[in-house]
This record gives sequence, structure tokens and C-alpha cells, in this order.
Amino acid sequence: MQFGIFTVSDITEDPTTGRTPTEAERIQATLTIAKHAEDVGLDVFALGEHHNPPFWSSSPTTTLAYIAAQTETLQLSTATTLITTNDPVKIAEDYAMLQHLSGGRVDLMMGRGNTGPVYPWFGKDIRQGINLALENYNLLHRLWREDFVDWEGQFRTPLQGFQSTPRPLDGVAPFVWHGSIRSPEIAEQAAYYGDGFFANNIFWPKEHYMRLISLYRQRFEHYGHGSADQAIVGLGGQVFMRKNSQDAIDEFRPYFDNAPVYGHGPSLEDFTAQTPLTVGSPQEVIDRYASMREYFGDYQRQLFLMDHAGLPLKTVLEQLDILGGEVVPALRAEFAKDRPAHVPDAPTHASLVAARDAAIASAATDDTDGAHSGAAFGLAGVAGASR
Repeated sequence: MQFGIFTVSDITEDPTTGRTPTEAERIQATLTIAKHAEDVGLDVFALGEHHNPPFWSSSPTTTLAYIAAQTETLQLSTATTLITTNDPVKIAEDYAMLQHLSGGRVDLMMGRGNTGPVYPWFGKDIRQGINLALENYNLLHRLWREDFVDWEGQFRTPLQGFQSTPRPLDGVAPFVWHGSIRSPEIAEQAAYYGDGFFANNIFWPKEHYMRLISLYRQRFEHYGHGSADQAIVGLGGQVFMRKNSQDAIDEFRPYFDNAPVYGHGPSLEDFTAQTPLTVGSPQEVIDRYASMREYFGDYQRQLFLMDHAGLPLKTVLEQLDILGGEVVPALRAEFAKDRPAHVPDAPTHASLVAARDAAIASAATDDTDGAHSGAAFGLAGVAGASR
């Protein structure tokens, strides 16, 4: 089980002071937050991609490469790589390079994003969003697994004998999560390739995400990647904590009320009742998130949104101290209880390499039917290679 944080890179006014940080201040604050996440024992830092104010993260690979050089164990990810408007050739090259620079400490989450105008900015039609996601990822998947690619599709020029460079580290592609908050087609896509499915359940009731995750698990098994409970699931979340619950509520309320996405909408009380946002004591957060497996099954990654809505850097670092010092150790213990042995851990580069090598060895020694062992999580990247 991996625990970490993600950021959407918003630059938002602090409603308690009226001050808005500059781009430079917000970028430097994010770098500090990422390094502190490793210091407090978190596993993952994920960065979103946006191309419009009030967000600054238009080049996640640049930022993550810098963080990789400043950290040793932190897994670096994205909190959406726009598969619809980015050229899959450029994604293949950029993230393979980041994979090399980080020593394999990288994976990425594919998604369509939540900003409609980005499509025409990059010459795309939003009405083709799902089709773009499907076609572009099919090409990206092949570019990382085939040395030379002949390809022709609807949305970009054909390729003939094309090789993306650099090739993936150790011949194993970065692990991919497919992120969605509403689209069953994306859950189906993740299942088809044996990739991970990330449900960023920060907006809607759990029943909505239970349906998406259930679909993904069923289709993962249908495509022969393993049993449904071996599918690779990640969840988003939001918390704000103080020792005393009422202090947490009083401090966070003005930030919630003015947040860029849900501000000036539902009340804090209604939103926390309907979504995983938990504002209160560390124990309340532990209790709330320990219950997630009751609804979603055993899963592999839990990421929290911690630095949005204008919260000052000092406050975010304090939140990370509580998260890493009190909450995550308790959640690790809770999620380890009665976890079936066949349920996989979160994929890492080392585990993917080991699974690839095991599959090759199995194929070489099996004289009966050449069957690969396909139930382990690491084979998600291998099993999908022929698709």
C-alpha cells in the first residue's frame, strides 16, 4: 500500500490574509512540499498538468526531474497527464527520460483533464475526448514496448519504422494509471491493458466510484490479467487536521468556502458528508480512510490533496507532519490486517522488472503450452504488450 500526496498546482488567494502568492513562490513551495513528503515517510508525490491560470504546472516532467534529483525514495507520479492533447510520441520520450533520470521512480496517470478550452489550444476537438484518449494511449503503449512502430490512426500523422528515444529503463515501461471521475470507457481501457485505475474520489459520493471500480475489476479479470481483487486501484482524498476537531473545522472553513473548484457551493458539512473530505482530528481521518476498503476492496495507492485553496506553506507542512507521523502509520497497519496474500502491492519499477524476468523464464521452461503466469500485478505491463 502506497500513501502520498498530489497537487493540482493552483495559485489561490489566502482568504484569511487576502494575499496571493506569486508563481515563483508557489512553484518553490511545491518543491518544498514534495521534499517534505519524503522526509515524513510518504511514498508518492504526484503533480497535475494544466495550461491555464490559476495553475502553474504546464511541464510536469521538468518539475518531477528536479524533485527526483532532490530525493532518494519518493515515487514520482502525475495527477493527470493529458493523453488527449499531448502527442503520445512526446509523452513516450519525456517520461522514458524521466524514468532514467529518477532511477525508475516514476509512473504516470493518464486522463482527459477538467479544462475544456485546453482542447482547441492544442488543436484538438473536445467532442473527440474519449476517442483521443483511446487512440493516443494505444500508440503510447506500443511506443514503449516495440522497438520500431508502424502506425496509422485518426488524430495524428502516420509513423513508419519509428523508434522513440530513450527506450524505457531496463526495457520496462513506466507503470500507467488511468484516472477518471466519471467515464466507464476509461475504466474499460485500464482493464484492457492490465494497467491501474485511479478514482479521484474527491467530489462525488462513494457509490459513484464503487460502480466505476467494480467495472474495472470485473473487466481486468475478463481480460485475463488476474482475479478481480488483484486489479490495481488507487484513490484520491482530502483531509485537514488539527488535534482538536473544532479547531480544524474553524481553520479550514474559509479555505473551503473560497476554493477554486467547490467554493461558494455546498457547505463544508454537506461536502464532508457526501465525499471523502475529512476535516477533524487525526483519529477521525484514520477511521474514515480505514473504512475505504469496505467499499472499494483492498487497493494499492491512497493520495491526499493537501496544498490547495490558498493554504499557506507553513500550514501544509504541518499537515504533512501529522499525516506522516500519525495517520499513515496507523493506516498502514489497518490496511495490512487480513489483507489476502494474493492481493498485490503497488507496482514499482523493481517489481515490474522482476515480473517481466519471471514471465520470460516461465515461457522458456514451459514446454507444454508456453503459458505465462499472469496473475501477478507486475504482469500488467507485460500482459498488455501484445494488445
